[in-house]
Amino acid sequence: MDIKKKHEIEAALANETQQISSGLLKEENPLDLSDDFRIFCEACRRNDLKMCQEMISKGVNINARDKYDYTPLILASLCGHYDVAQLLLENGALCERDTFQGERCLYNALNDRIRNLLLSYDFAKSTDLLQPLAAHVTSLLSRATPKTTDITIEAHGESFHLHKFILAARSPYFRKKLAASPGTTTWRLPDTIPAESLGIALQYLYFSEVSLRPRMDEDEELIILDGIARISRQLEIDQLFENLTETRADRRLVRQRRTEELERGRDQLEAWFKQNVVNNKVVVDTDKVDKIRWDRDNSIFADVLLRADDDPGDYDSDDEEESRGPSESSTPPVRDTLGPLNGIPVGPVKSRSPSRERRPRKSTVFPAHRAMLLRSEYFLTMFNSSFREAQETQRLHMIKLDCSPAVLEVILTFLYTERADFGLNTAIEVLFAADQLFIEKLKQRAALIISSLGNGSTSTLEAENPRGERDTEETVDVYEVIRAGWDTRVQRLEEFGARYMAYRLEDYIDQPEFAAIVQESARRVKARQETDTIELIDDIRFYLSERFRLRFEDSGFDKIMAEKDEKDEEGDNEDDDAPSEDELAPDLEAQIAAGGIRTLDGQLAGDEFAQDAMNYQILLGKIDTLLENLNIDA
Repeated sequence: MDIKKKHEIEAALANETQQISSGLLKEENPLDLSDDFRIFCEACRRNDLKMCQEMISKGVNINARDKYDYTPLILASLCGHYDVAQLLLENGALCERDTFQGERCLYNALNDRIRNLLLSYDFAKSTDLLQPLAAHVTSLLSRATPKTTDITIEAHGESFHLHKFILAARSPYFRKKLAASPGTTTWRLPDTIPAESLGIALQYLYFSEVSLRPRMDEDEELIILDGIARISRQLEIDQLFENLTETRADRRLVRQRRTEELERGRDQLEAWFKQNVVNNKVVVDTDKVDKIRWDRDNSIFADVLLRADDDPGDYDSDDEEESRGPSESSTPPVRDTLGPLNGIPVGPVKSRSPSRERRPRKSTVFPAHRAMLLRSEYFLTMFNSSFREAQETQRLHMIKLDCSPAVLEVILTFLYTERADFGLNTAIEVLFAADQLFIEKLKQRAALIISSLGNGSTSTLEAENPRGERDTEETVDVYEVIRAGWDTRVQRLEEFGARYMAYRLEDYIDQPEFAAIVQESARRVKARQETDTIELIDDIRFYLSERFRLRFEDSGFDKIMAEKDEKDEEGDNEDDDAPSEDELAPDLEAQIAAGGIRTLDGQLAGDEFAQDAMNYQILLGKIDTLLENLNIDA
């Protein structure tokens, strides 16, 4: 390394250490000795995607370091776990070049594939997770259509068209003023405050980076700064003046201040959203939902209502449980002896007590703001159209969405706060809803939840394999996941489904559902010729080889086979040191007597590595047999 550059790096590190010690700068990689972080780091070492996702959702600091000075990203890249490294990067793990930990992470990457992944996540993509939310809120200052503003502020003849809910969320002054008088539509500043000072304050409230106009003379700058100081005190946003006047030449300090401001703004907007949108949702019987009337002049400034109905299947199952008598399970099927179903069992009779009525289906209605819904292309198109929902009326329009109330709340939370915390049980429905509403980032988040919590890259060992116990609990319906990937055009889910099946192929290969989905995959190829490949089968074969490859590499099995093939080509098949069949027989008998290691088709294997090699060939053969039975040439 160049001596000059070395001194520059040392000086930068010393300056950074001094700033951290003084409290001016936060440490990006703080030491974390908690049990949760230890479990997180261990999951990164083991390639346990499911545990990694669970710990991230729990709030573990993804950029902390353990007692050995390793960050989770360094551990994942060092161990060669591409999927874990990608998961960490997508959730904000830092890998910035020209920093100690960033260069260390790149240097220790196991292979070029992971190193290129790390390099592809530049600073802006890997750390500024709130930028999409901030960019949208800032754009509302200049967006003319569709009209979403509901208050006008004037200063020195200039008018600013704004949103009450943003002002109330970000400024304590506006929160109190609008709570006392929610019908306020105009507000005029004293003439002593310049319009430019107000404009800078509004940029701050709307998540924009604030700065003074360049090439401003000293007197004008003092006037603007004085106006900003007064308006920041009035609106109770003291951070505005501090950030504007503070000298911040240090790149990391500028970045930290910006991140802190975005987090503060997001937290304020989230608190307002929970208190006013979520807490004001209305749950009513579905047959009465059309009777809801919500005036445009309301205390939370909502200008649209969103409706989601409960799944009717939830009520049917509950009703069946309630109406089932103590001896119903043993009731024989009733046969319709008169109708067209003569002689066909139609199931037991479910009697209902006269005093017990079916629970009515419920609908949930959320008040919302079109300004935030515009983050969805679906709503943007709707509100820019000539449809009824785009018209402004005294009573708010109600828009019904094809999802459950829980999923609608996830969608609204994401649109208002950029947060997307949900579990595997709702991920598929969130995926379809996000696809319908054209919310690409939420769709990818749902796919990430499925592919990480589904744990598709964890090997499933045979039930009788002494090397470990098998987790028989299925966490995902892999057929549903694959079809969801096809329907929503998410390649990540298609790859996940193929990997999931390949690592558990002995469970799926003989199922009729597996044959059906292979046929579906074949039909997805337009104008398919007889010898065209089937994408699902190709992916399964690839991940199947991946499943066994590491075992072969660790055991040296591939090297042994290569040497054997080389001897066969040379015609040297004699091995003086090889044991004879008579010498092997006692060992085989002993293994049989001891319940030795067997393959999937019941044959005895000499050891675990031979078992893997034989199972690999057996599974490949089963794939070929399936294709022959389906009359598909691939």
